[in-house]
Amino acid sequence: MADRPVTKLDKSEVLAGLFGVWDDIDALLDGLEEADWQAPSPLPGWDVKALVAHMIGTESFLAGIDAPQPDIDVSALEHVRNDIGVMNECWVRQLSSEAGADVLARFRDITGDRRKALTNMSAEEWDAVRPTPVGPETYGRFMRVRVFDCWMHEQDIREALARPSSDDALRGPASELSLDEIASTMGYVVGKRAKAPDGSRILFELTGPVAREIRVNVDGRAQLVDDFGGGEPTATIRLDGLQFTRLSGGRPMSPARAQDIELGGDQDVAAQVVENLNFVI
Repeated sequence: MADRPVTKLDKSEVLAGLFGVWDDIDALLDGLEEADWQAPSPLPGWDVKALVAHMIGTESFLAGIDAPQPDIDVSALEHVRNDIGVMNECWVRQLSSEAGADVLARFRDITGDRRKALTNMSAEEWDAVRPTPVGPETYGRFMRVRVFDCWMHEQDIREALARPSSDDALRGPASELSLDEIASTMGYVVGKRAKAPDGSRILFELTGPVAREIRVNVDGRAQLVDDFGGGEPTATIRLDGLQFTRLSGGRPMSPARAQDIELGGDQDVAAQVVENLNFVI
């Protein structure tokens, strides 16, 4: 069991986000020309097909299916940095020679299987604590991480195809859950990565369709808070919400949305936070 609090999440809400983003990816890929499957994505070394292969691989792993044996030592590849990267790359190489339509059929098959398994999962299984990419956590939290991962990759695919999400498409359960997941890491980002000094009160003002206010208070340690107890923020960071998710995921900003970042208050601390937003492995 975990020695820290774990996150219990509403199963129907998380699954609505996960199934919704799978539907959106399916619709985006349906009928793509073969050349589009090979369009380079914002992630080094990966095209659109590789992004989909990675999602197929992760869902296959969660379904108890072993990764295929690679034809080379994938750990030696420049963009592979850890064991998760090795597993990802096994699937990426395996599916790279398949036609895009066949890769989409695989995506539909595995997500169909996962939909059934997740829908039928008991409340006890959903709330059970297990190893996850964010440490020992509930299975429900792991599935929120899956929403975040798939939603980020949907945006990566959209960047590769120059088909950015409309404002309406950016509003919905998948983006909200993804933002919940990113927000949950902001204490770590502000405290450990940006090393904001004690007494800092950081306000992120996210604008556009992915709008939210995120507050982090540094009092001994940095923690996500609902408010500053009547205190004013010591530093503010204002930017488009989608761009915030791109920076948090270590991606370049989207050319389709405003790229300006407004820093207020202690601008040195605010700038330090912005420079250290990327928390993904």
